[in-house]
Amino acid sequence: MGGPKAAVELDGIPLLEWALHTAEAAGLDAIVVAKPDATLPETDARIVHENSRIRHPLAGIVAALEAGGGRPVIVLACDTPFVPASILQRLAGSDERLIVVSTRGRLHPLIARYEPSLLVALKRGLELGVSMNDMIRGLRPTLIADRELESFGDPLRITLNVNTPADLERAEELLGGDIGTGRDGGAATAR
Repeated sequence: MGGPKAAVELDGIPLLEWALHTAEAAGLDAIVVAKPDATLPETDARIVHENSRIRHPLAGIVAALEAGGGRPVIVLACDTPFVPASILQRLAGSDERLIVVSTRGRLHPLIARYEPSLLVALKRGLELGVSMNDMIRGLRPTLIADRELESFGDPLRITLNVNTPADLERAEELLGGDIGTGRDGGAATAR
């Protein structure tokens, strides 16, 4: 992306702010999980630092669970700006130990709810270097899959990841018809 992803702007707004707005709209207290040396846009949200030596998405989830005070954690990645607040509310309202969004058979473990009881298994997976998808599949999550996801909107739009300049351009195109109404997702871990 040519710079820190959380600071990349979509419609003039850093991706981090999209996520924080979504968490707020869902009625969640948001925390931002980042490496200690991460460059983040200015925010009033609590920042939790994950292990700087580990480059794995599980590191952020583990840090969020450790900071969560024994409460479940709703995870929202920095690169998914179109996740609606209603999905975060659905995740927060679940009593499943692990519930993950899935489209066309693809897991989106960074749009999910994790119970604190998973912390030991997640730490072990991190130590062993298990891939994110293998770890999540092994935990047998409940899925919010295509049919249910469609009730929240277009599943492919909801799960659009902004990983490249082309993805950012696509996101801008998607906003073309609804600027001002699509701001309910982005880069943060909310609990």
